[in-house]
Amino acid sequence: MRSHRRTPSRKAAWRAFSAAVLAGVLALTACGNDSPAASWNDGKNGGGGQQQEDSGPKQGATVTSPAADAKDVPASTAIAFTMDNASNPTVELKSAGGEAVEGTMQEDGKSWLPSGALEYGTAYTVTINATGSDGKPTTSTSSFTTMAKPSKVVRVSSFLGDGQVVGVGMPLIVRFGREVPQDYRDDVQRRLFVQSTPQQEGIWHWTSPTEVHYRPKTYWQAGTKISYKLQTGGLPMGDGYYGRADVNVDVKIGPSFVMSVDNKTKKMTVTKDGKVIKTIPVSLGKKSTPSASGTMVIIEKQRKTVFDTMDDPNPANRYRTPIDYAQRLTWSGQFIHAAPWSEGVQGRTNVSHGCVNVSMAMGAWLFGQTRIGDVITVKNTEEKLQNGNGWTDWNMSWEQYVKGSAIPYNG
Repeated sequence: MRSHRRTPSRKAAWRAFSAAVLAGVLALTACGNDSPAASWNDGKNGGGGQQQEDSGPKQGATVTSPAADAKDVPASTAIAFTMDNASNPTVELKSAGGEAVEGTMQEDGKSWLPSGALEYGTAYTVTINATGSDGKPTTSTSSFTTMAKPSKVVRVSSFLGDGQVVGVGMPLIVRFGREVPQDYRDDVQRRLFVQSTPQQEGIWHWTSPTEVHYRPKTYWQAGTKISYKLQTGGLPMGDGYYGRADVNVDVKIGPSFVMSVDNKTKKMTVTKDGKVIKTIPVSLGKKSTPSASGTMVIIEKQRKTVFDTMDDPNPANRYRTPIDYAQRLTWSGQFIHAAPWSEGVQGRTNVSHGCVNVSMAMGAWLFGQTRIGDVITVKNTEEKLQNGNGWTDWNMSWEQYVKGSAIPYNG
């Protein structure tokens, strides 16, 4: 990846308000709806600044970011402020035309985030009302103007579309249209919000400069409702690029459906909502093309397809075969699928090219039960699953996974 740099002054200006916005790793708010498709979102006074009486100790709020009368403010800006001898702050943000902007006070109690990107090239006024230590109300105001609409934007997209129902192992997957520089990823991550009902601890993990995943500490609870918001519209992303838009997605977790395959017994045990409902004979990869041991999730499902390896450099591995009930597990080509040609040895001998072979009847049954994001663990084979070969979020321990966060984990 090429190096990305910015001047210290630019970095300092951005950090001044970005660091004050959200301090936690876990994001707990999301709302709204953007796209239904699965696709690839200094404290100063005067001149519009603070208005305070000079008598007695100072009481009230001081807006620290954006600076009073600031120009070219990113449309993603948050409102950061300090409090002096006052409490119970409320924030109002209005455009020059008097239109109110919705937003939320952040957990630190010292910053307020608009519910979405502000309009470009627009003047805004912040009003903070609070209660002074003497019990009297205080009011302070500050104004700023957002930047013109940028010409260099980054598309931010969610793999999952609105309303999808997925398995308990499904990671939330966000992709960026260009690489996010290392020193901007924490700023971006602070604008990725996840809310689950029931609430479950989770974290974002960068799998590459263009992709970040979110998973809970343990599998999602069956029936969980998830809303996540990518509040990236107008967000600086390095080299003069800004996020193109905000994205909002609502999804639901289906029943818990977990498959476990043991090479020693050559059987698959299927558990649904904690109860074993089926034991299925399987044939795994033969020694020359072993199946990978590890925890994977179903990436895609194809009722009918053709496996074509005619470009394999090893003639022994070349074949072109019609396949029924194929469920992809890895990018390298390991699937669960029906294999009527191996039904005679399933449960006894491994003959596949790395896939999990089941009978035609069991292939059809599994295909009708599973969802994208359902979990399968394979164990006791000759090869270990390589992280990144599929959605391998669950192939890492929680301690390993949090290391992929751009924000230090304090759980």
